[in-house]
Amino acid sequence: MLPPERLSPEEALIFAMITASAVDRKISDDELARIGSIVKELPPFRTYDHDWLVKEAQDCGRILAKPDGLRTVLDMIREGLPTHLYETAYVLVAELVATDLRVTSEEIRFLDMLGGKLDIDKLVCAALERAARARHQTI
Repeated sequence: MLPPERLSPEEALIFAMITASAVDRKISDDELARIGSIVKELPPFRTYDHDWLVKEAQDCGRILAKPDGLRTVLDMIREGLPTHLYETAYVLVAELVATDLRVTSEEIRFLDMLGGKLDIDKLVCAALERAARARHQTI
C-alpha cells in the first residue's frame, strides 16, 4: 500500500473537522453547515478552492474506513500542518463539536487524541474547548 500523499494545511484542517464529525458515526447537518461556513469565512482558507470541500470529505472518509484509518488521518493532519496551526486545528475541532451543545464521548476522545498528536498542552486544550462552548451558548 502506498503512503497517503501529504495534505496541504487547508486539507489537514478540513480532515481534522471531518474526522471529528465522523467519530460518532453520524455527521449532523449542523456540523456540515458549520464546516462549510468555517471554510468560507476564516483566514486559513482564504486561498482554498471551496469546490473541493466535498472531495476532501470523501477522501478523508475513505481513509478513515481503512484499518488503522484514524491513526493514519491523525498522522496526516500533523504532517500537513505547520506548527503554528496546531492550535488552530484544535480550536476548529472544538468549535465544530460544540455546535450542537452535545459533545459525545467519541468527540471528547478524538479531541484528546488530536491534542496529544499535536503536542498541545492540556491547559491550552481546556481553554480552547471552553471558548468554543461559550461561543455556542444560547440565551
